[in-house]
Parts: sequence; structure tokens; C-alpha cells
Amino acid sequence: MRNVEVSEDEELGELEDKTEILTLRSKRTERARKKQAKRVKRPSCNSPDLLSLPYELVLDILALLRPSDVFNLQRVNRTFHQFIVQEEHRISRAITSWRYVCLSKCFRLPVLMDDIDPSFHAVIQIPERQKSVIIHKNPYQHIQSPNPAEICTCLTCLLRWTALCVIVDFAHWQRNLDNGEPIPMIQRGKHPTWNQSLVESNVAVVRKALRSPLWHARLLEAHLDSTVRSISRHAANKGNKRRRFRMSKEDVESGSDLFLEKSGPPSFDFPFHRDNYYMLEAYLPNRGWSAENNRWMYVPAEQHDIDFQFIVNWVKRQQKTASGQGN
Repeated sequence: MRNVEVSEDEELGELEDKTEILTLRSKRTERARKKQAKRVKRPSCNSPDLLSLPYELVLDILALLRPSDVFNLQRVNRTFHQFIVQEEHRISRAITSWRYVCLSKCFRLPVLMDDIDPSFHAVIQIPERQKSVIIHKNPYQHIQSPNPAEICTCLTCLLRWTALCVIVDFAHWQRNLDNGEPIPMIQRGKHPTWNQSLVESNVAVVRKALRSPLWHARLLEAHLDSTVRSISRHAANKGNKRRRFRMSKEDVESGSDLFLEKSGPPSFDFPFHRDNYYMLEAYLPNRGWSAENNRWMYVPAEQHDIDFQFIVNWVKRQQKTASGQGN
């Protein structure tokens, strides 16, 4: 028999490659897979957002918001926070110019002592003059007297301070008034801790408004809400036939105070006690109706300058009189 040589391949047959990728199953690989999936879904940092729009357009958009909305937007991230802080004056002015046309003239800010020439500080704060305005500085149960080292104590600024404090306190009790729940009364001479805390909290908000136009606009927003709720409550009282402001559903939905520019009852009486809140419909100080012009006339912003000059002249007369008596 002839010897036949058989190759090794023929002896073993044709080789097949049956190797497969092993499935890795471990906690480490599972964590890596999840991180990769998140990276795929995460939007690019270069994706367009509000602040990528032209500057003027961004301001126009923010001007349509309420002040409370702007504060919420400010908390979104650091970029929004920095932009709003930088443009606070423009944003606040734009919002106020169409939402709070009336209220911005009724509730002007008192002038800070920091904004008054230091050479006049002693003139404003002399004890004799402070005694002459003591009736306006006596603390009420719901309003704290201002710090004469912080704001000007001319008559105009004292009234402005009081009006701003009323905004915050009146807004605090709106839920009680809506639900018909009585506001806690305080006995004369008593100073409960809860009321002291509330008054101090109110003052803290007013002090923010003294230095931040956005906080000032936020106070105007709060008072418009209080006024709308108050008018609605009185309108629902069919037994109350008093004259009131005409307010439609569209007026409420507009988020603007323009309906308060219409003819209505005078509403500048100061609520010196929380009892006054029950019948208070629209507290709008520093204005009066002119029958001749058929419109509301507002106390001008320059009234502070007039009162300030009155103080200077008064001090000069006092010094002249004292000098004459000395001679």
C-alpha cells in the first residue's frame, strides 16, 4: 500500500473562529455606562438661551415680567443673577412704567441720609426740630418709626416711610380678610412678641426697597394685589353701597394699575390701626382728584426738596432768634 501523507489541516478539518465579545457585568462598568448615557443626553453648552439674544430684546422680554418673576429668574443660575443685578435699574424702570403708573407716584421712596449733603445732617437731626415732628415718629402697633440716621425726617419722607410700611403689613393680612378671619387685636400698652417680630420683618422688606429698585417694584406689585383683592371683597358685599373703583375682569388680568387712574373715591386716609383694614378698599396716598382737570393730581417728587428747604430756613430763623436773645 502506498503511503499517503495527510496534512495537519486535513486531519483536523477547517478551523472556525467562534470567539465572541464577552459581556462585562460589574458595578464599575454599569456606572461608566450610565455616565456615558448622561453625556449623550446633556445639551451642549453652546445651545441658545435667553441671554444669547440681543441685549435690547432681552430687556424688552424681562420688562413683561412681574417683579416676583424676575426674582425667581434671578435664582436660575449665576449668569441670570449677575445680569439682573447689573441691569436692575433698567428692568425695574421698564416694568414700573407700564404696570405701576399710578402706584409709583403714590408710594415714592423717602430720601436716604446717604444721599443728602453731610453738611446738612446736623440741621435735619437737631433735637428741637425732631420734637416738632414727633407726632409722625411715634410708633404705631403695626408700623415702626424710622431711623433718623437712615432716612431724611422731613414731613414728606416720614409720610413716604409710613405708606411703604402699610403696604407690607396690609399684604400680610390679606388671607385673613379674604377668609373672614379676624385680625388679632393688641391691647393698648401691650407688645406681644409675635407682633414685634412681624413689624421688624416688615421693616426689613421696606429697607430693601430703599436701596433696590426691584424690591420697590415688588412692593408695588404686592399692593396692587392687595388692592385688587380688597376691591373684589367689597364688590361682593351687596349691602355695601359705597362708591368704589370700577374694576373689570380684564383690569385684573392685565396685571396693571391703570384702572386706578379712573375716577373713584378718595383713598388717602392713613390706616392708623389694623381695624381700618376691614373697610380699606384702595389705599392710594399722595394724590387728590381735580374736578377742573378731570384727573388725579399727585404730590410731585420735588416735594422733598421743598420740605428740606423749609427745614433749612426754620433752623436759620431759630439760630437768628437765639443770637438776638444772646445779645
